[in-house]
Amino acid sequence: MKEVMAIIRIDKINKTKDALMDAGISSMHVKDVLGRGKGLVDILRLDGAEKLWEEKMEELGAVGRLVPKRKISIVVPDKLVAKVVKTIISTNQTGKSGDGKIFVMPVSNSVRIRDAQTGDETLDE
Repeated sequence: MKEVMAIIRIDKINKTKDALMDAGISSMHVKDVLGRGKGLVDILRLDGAEKLWEEKMEELGAVGRLVPKRKISIVVPDKLVAKVVKTIISTNQTGKSGDGKIFVMPVSNSVRIRDAQTGDETLDE
């Protein structure tokens, strides 16, 4: 089993959640995070940046400010990793800087607390 962790734009979270549920993936955790990628963004220089206007995101400055994002964490059996990654990419890809990043990490086990069941049976199929 694997954990798929994705960092995405704030305004894409509901569309991503719906797309994952349509793909049969209902179990996930979402957290508000701050971060930045390789690009240096000066949010104060971006008129309307608090609304995440795409056209303003191209006005990059020289100061590395942290930008609000959403982090999604999903643990799935190995056979569903490609489906999850493809769904996240197709929902979030705009072709512009700031679309986000996906990380896939191994998970050694999963235990359902309610009945102590372990392994892939505790995950979405």
